[in-house]
Amino acid sequence: MNTPEQSQLGKASAYIDQYDASLLFPIPRAGKRAEIGIAGAAPFFGADMWTAFELSWLNLRGKPQVALAHVTIPCDSLNIIESKSFKLYLNSFNNTKLPDFDAVKATLRADIFEAVWRTAGEPVVSPASIGVTLLGPEMFDREPVHELDGLNLDRLDIECTQYTPAPELLSATRDEAPVSEVFVSNLLKSNCLVTGQPDWGSVQISYTGDQIDQGGLLQYLVSFRNHNEFHEQCVERIFMDIWIRCKPLKLSVYARYTRRGGLDINPFRTSHPQALPRNIRTARQ
Repeated sequence: MNTPEQSQLGKASAYIDQYDASLLFPIPRAGKRAEIGIAGAAPFFGADMWTAFELSWLNLRGKPQVALAHVTIPCDSLNIIESKSFKLYLNSFNNTKLPDFDAVKATLRADIFEAVWRTAGEPVVSPASIGVTLLGPEMFDREPVHELDGLNLDRLDIECTQYTPAPELLSATRDEAPVSEVFVSNLLKSNCLVTGQPDWGSVQISYTGDQIDQGGLLQYLVSFRNHNEFHEQCVERIFMDIWIRCKPLKLSVYARYTRRGGLDINPFRTSHPQALPRNIRTARQ
């Protein structure tokens, strides 16, 4: 079983510019989910939506091609992909000749599918596919920038004293009619699980249920500031803490993290089946 410490994070890496699918480094989701009380099936749906801003290859005449890639990995996959390995994998296309966009897209989908569903020595069997969309330069100016919609928690003048996850800060008003609210904050910050390098993000929380205390929710989000965990794991921790502490009838948590190494990761988790948000970057991304 791969562990984060075995990855290329924090290590000097050779940048291979010929296609090599083995560079992808999958890490099982199960270990971190056990830490937050998930054993077996998770109580949420969703996906991890990636954007790759640095994707290039050669056409059959050796001329460089460039594209943006949107990749969607279902959250019920067995593994996440460690982000530096994803960067190294994408760089391996740089001097690789491929006939057209369809060939690149099919290669990405097949390799990522195999990585996120990989189990030691077992064939890949999966009910969920991987989404891959490539955008050529003629479509770059159609990529919008839009901030997350919702009531901004950052307007609150609160005191913050805790900088590691403190779910005890969360509370909800009981014995009143359920409400439906959408909150956003740009103050989410955590650190890489291995290197400790900062990860900056914005988060949107949508729920129906007993009214959640806004000040406590913002303090809770700030409490991730010194926490070391991957993006996907932070979002699932936020979801589970709110789900357990506030007991909403419905809950969705969506975070958009700023890019690193030409990649951004945008996890979405929801208690009820619904369409994924559109993968639209924020200004900081």
